[in-house]
Amino acid sequence: MSKDSAQNTDVIAEERKRWGFFGIPWTFTKYRLTKKKLLILKGFFKSTRNEILLYRVVDISYSRTLIQKMFGLGTITVYSHDVTNPELEIKNIKNSSFFLDSLSDAAENDRIRMKIRQSELIDSTMGHMSDLDID
Repeated sequence: MSKDSAQNTDVIAEERKRWGFFGIPWTFTKYRLTKKKLLILKGFFKSTRNEILLYRVVDISYSRTLIQKMFGLGTITVYSHDVTNPELEIKNIKNSSFFLDSLSDAAENDRIRMKIRQSELIDSTMGHMSDLDID
């Protein structure tokens, strides 16, 4: 089994950023949610991959404009202790409420797996990631 096929079995949800009007997927940005990571895959000529470890997610917010509602889209904002993306906006995705629920559940499950208590996340917002205690 190749690495890619092994990773794909771990995928909980995958969405593509869509162009604002009509929800057409004319962008080259994908968001892939696995049990341990949120992956951001961008590019056509030059591809980049960034990831946020789910146990580092502190908060998630959800919003929909009138236009997004009309075309079945939504925006999720992920607040994390990630250096590259402390505030990631996942904009104009279909199935946004499913992706939100899946992300929230996966982040909570990963914090439980890593044995991180909520108070450690709250305390660490004042400091650095090194303040997190992992049992």
